[in-house]
Amino acid sequence: MSIEGKAKEAAGFIKEEMNEHGKSAESQKKAEEGRELRNEGRIEDGKAPKTTEPGTGAK
Repeated sequence: MSIEGKAKEAAGFIKEEMNEHGKSAESQKKAEEGRELRNEGRIEDGKAPKTTEPGTGAK
């Protein structure tokens, strides 16, 4: 597990959580960007990427 991967996953999680409930297209775009960053960090650490839609609460 790399520190960089953990940092990307944490930053992506925060960005996703902050924007997932927004109704605007911009909020949804930011949530998706957060999910992509989160997945990038997960992949670097050898974890499976999240495949559900941001904001669904599915784990």
